[in-house]
Amino acid sequence: MLIELFPQSHARLSALPLLGPELDGLARRLSAQGLAPPSIRKRIWKATALDARLQASGLRQIRALSRAQLLACAPRGARGDAALSALVRSLAEHLEARGALRVPPPTPSERLLSSYREFLAQVRGCAAATIRCHSLTVRELLAFLAFDTRPEALRTLAAPQLEAFLKALATRYGRSSLQRVVAHLRCFLRFLASRAEAPTGLDSRIDRPRVYRDELLPRAVPWETVQAFLAAIERTTPTGCRDYAMCLLMATYGLRSCEIAALRLESVRWRAGELRVLCPKGRTERVLPLTAAAGNAVLDYLRNGRPVSPLRALFLGCHRPLRPLSPAGVRYAFRRWTVRSDVGMPVTGPHCLRHSLAVHLLRQAQPLHAIGAVLGHRDMGSTGTYLRLHEDDLRAAALDLPADPEASR
Repeated sequence: MLIELFPQSHARLSALPLLGPELDGLARRLSAQGLAPPSIRKRIWKATALDARLQASGLRQIRALSRAQLLACAPRGARGDAALSALVRSLAEHLEARGALRVPPPTPSERLLSSYREFLAQVRGCAAATIRCHSLTVRELLAFLAFDTRPEALRTLAAPQLEAFLKALATRYGRSSLQRVVAHLRCFLRFLASRAEAPTGLDSRIDRPRVYRDELLPRAVPWETVQAFLAAIERTTPTGCRDYAMCLLMATYGLRSCEIAALRLESVRWRAGELRVLCPKGRTERVLPLTAAAGNAVLDYLRNGRPVSPLRALFLGCHRPLRPLSPAGVRYAFRRWTVRSDVGMPVTGPHCLRHSLAVHLLRQAQPLHAIGAVLGHRDMGSTGTYLRLHEDDLRAAALDLPADPEASR
């Protein structure tokens, strides 16, 4: 493979002291992932500079290299070498798949986090996304306490240290986010207390910020603005076909970004005219009727936008190597078109399409339970929050003011 890509300089690349023996296998892996030969050449050509950098760090054999050390060689910042960064990432995946990287012994924080994740999965039955959120909070706490250098920090943990940690987070998080952080901390502290690794009762000494029920209105936008936004998405490119199909599904069915990312090719049942939506949030599935507009948008993407790939995810990234689109990718695509469309979208998150659909259906006099079924609500109270945005009904429910306030006393 290396000979085909570099007919004249393949011998020099193969002779690199550290990376030379790995380049041919890396090139074959990138080709199997669907990268075009010019893209592979750009990455492999940077192997000379990367090999020199690794040698300058004192490395003598590739098996002494860890993943963290390799990724640290990637340039940082917007002005960095993109081809060198791509080579570092691809090489890290290739070497890790082969088991050729050194695996450093786990730190005390990593060992504790591993036990805690196992507890959340097997004892609490938490979903993978919930475990990731808990792990992020615990990792920040352990770093704040310098647990790796002071393993006794948890045994002497007290309320003032926890308050200092929350004050540090308060500069980045709002009240609602801090409520979740406090819930994560309480669960972790109870876990530590059950193992006699922290004082008991600390979980009850953390106060959470006060958040009032329904204190914020749903982020709905006028339905005319939603239609103008969809019409402004350019559908002449593969990326535009994909983004239009995703946004139309979110506007038609009120799908969350995680539900869009979880859609698979078999989720669209063409003969039955159904769309099967898996909700990772509640681990439930709901069956929705496939409208003509939504079906045509998905079909246009499958024919003209989706790359040929054995992956079963419905929506894929547009760059090689191909990967299923993540919820963050769905949110990024929505934000990109809110800027390009210039229709005055007041929010930048795709969840506003879900709220807008609920209000639109409510103003069409659709029953509340039908709206909840479309949105996948298990509690009718979750659907009822949109009643606050139905101004006409609210005006009809208001009492008339007396003509003479003094006479009514």
